[in-house]
Amino acid sequence: MKVGMGQMLVEAGGIKANMGRAVAMIERAGREGCDVVVLPECMDAGWAASEAEELARPVPGPISKALGAVARAVGIYVVSGLTERAGDRIYNSAVLIGPDGEVLLKHRKINELDVGLAVYSVGDSLGVARTPIGTIGLNICADNFADSIVLAHAQARMGAQMILSPSAWAVDADHDNAREPYGPFWLKGYQHAAKVYRMAIVGVSNVGWLTSGAWKGRKCIGCSLAVGADGEVLAQGSYGVEAEELVVVKVGLERPGAVGAGMAGELRGRGYEVECIFGGGLV
Repeated sequence: MKVGMGQMLVEAGGIKANMGRAVAMIERAGREGCDVVVLPECMDAGWAASEAEELARPVPGPISKALGAVARAVGIYVVSGLTERAGDRIYNSAVLIGPDGEVLLKHRKINELDVGLAVYSVGDSLGVARTPIGTIGLNICADNFADSIVLAHAQARMGAQMILSPSAWAVDADHDNAREPYGPFWLKGYQHAAKVYRMAIVGVSNVGWLTSGAWKGRKCIGCSLAVGADGEVLAQGSYGVEAEELVVVKVGLERPGAVGAGMAGELRGRGYEVECIFGGGLV
């Protein structure tokens, strides 16, 4: 399939402007023949922005419905991070919207950073969506940390052929990419899950300065990343606060040989030692 990595500018609190850029990315991805386009984490209000509580909306709700209308008009799957209100709680959420405009899957971020926990509640479920283009799992940014890769393990055992991950990759204002190239941290987690489960992973970050919230003054720098089922880097976005772009990448999906407990036998057949965690092996 063709995946559009919508590495767009996200402004804290700027829902109208952010939605305008999101619509443009979706429409461009459609013109490029993409099957699915992935937009960044908290695309609407900005990650951990001070305005999040005021601007959060239910999901499904007005923002997801507006994205759904564009998805339907273009005829494309859309994945986006959203700031979700559910009762008195705010969640850092992501949705998969089908080409019919309906929400097929919602994920609430589980491995939220400490600074994020001042704004968001922790998610409480994992799932996958079985679609005509493949079985897709959603997670968000730090859900792919190497020390939380158990989340990807679980989705793989649900049958996920690909994980799509809205992200917000931020660095210090004085970060020098020539001296310290960005990306190896994410690549470690992505490649582990990809190689073990023959599962593609695509993470898409926003760009731009963080202008509110606990990380005000840091910068989001893109570097969106797509890794294939063999762990090969298929594409990487440009670096920088102005590196707004649509990266189009072809991603091959492999049919899982097993799901659930049957996965253990398949992993042994590929040379992975499967033990309980107390034995030090792969769970």
